[in-house]
Amino acid sequence: MAALMQAVQIDEYGGPEVLQLRQLPIPAPGEGEVIVRVMAAGVGPWDAWIRAGKSVLPQPLPLTPGSDIAGIVVKAGPGVNGFTEGDEIFGVTNRRFTDGYAQFAKARVDMIAAKPSSMTFEQAASMPVIAVTAWQMLHEFAGIKAGQRVLVVGGAGNVGGYAVRLAALAGAEVAATASDAQADHVRDLGATEIIERGMNQLDAYAASFDAVIDTVGGVALEQSYALVQPGGVVVSAVQKPDSARLPQRVRSDFLLVSVGTRILEKLARLADDGQLETRLGDVLSLADARLAHQMLEGMQHKPGKILLVP
Repeated sequence: MAALMQAVQIDEYGGPEVLQLRQLPIPAPGEGEVIVRVMAAGVGPWDAWIRAGKSVLPQPLPLTPGSDIAGIVVKAGPGVNGFTEGDEIFGVTNRRFTDGYAQFAKARVDMIAAKPSSMTFEQAASMPVIAVTAWQMLHEFAGIKAGQRVLVVGGAGNVGGYAVRLAALAGAEVAATASDAQADHVRDLGATEIIERGMNQLDAYAASFDAVIDTVGGVALEQSYALVQPGGVVVSAVQKPDSARLPQRVRSDFLLVSVGTRILEKLARLADDGQLETRLGDVLSLADARLAHQMLEGMQHKPGKILLVP
């Protein structure tokens, strides 16, 4: 009889009520995979999109949501080099961003890295998707250089906070939108200018930024178009910018994150050097997965990344 584990599963798409805590067989690793004893799993908006049937990727049912994990390798599959039993890792599970809300999870070895030694499992599980998203927006699309001016729309959010910090570490001059209540936190991350979250007084910022890093979308993204200078960049983690409304000679795109070992290792080094910190929100049990998804959809919760601890 196969060994069992607790995991969260859905049989149909829908609201948080479709999440079910179940006993499922512990998976076996395939080629290039390891089995991880999950010590903490992150909860993100993409988990809710998958649960609701809004994923851009095919997601056959039944499925276990969740992709951000940190834990301990318990078994390595064929063709695995560099990870052995007992290694502490963090990263994501697979390219479909599923299978993380469980006591044990399969993970592709090209999507994980050694856990930062300075971080707890909970801190490490809070980083992968959101920190890699911010890194790729800044470095792989915008090509941020020291001395450039960067606007982060949504500087107090999970992705936005990392974008502020990573842009500041790159030597950029960082402005960010934030509420009065979050302004000091965003300044601590490295922003030198705070723009009121409603973006109501923007005349002074017209065509003054080399890059706009958007984590909000909607009206805020549209208002930012006039703030980027010719030759600049607008990149959003939420929706595709309207190129027809952008100034001439402005590049734009909607970024789909691609989590890989190389960037995770860079982030781990920054964390271990004390240059990158996490912001943990509510930490819940697997049995509280529905509550975690209710928080994603508007229920009041602590600022920061929501986590599930098996």
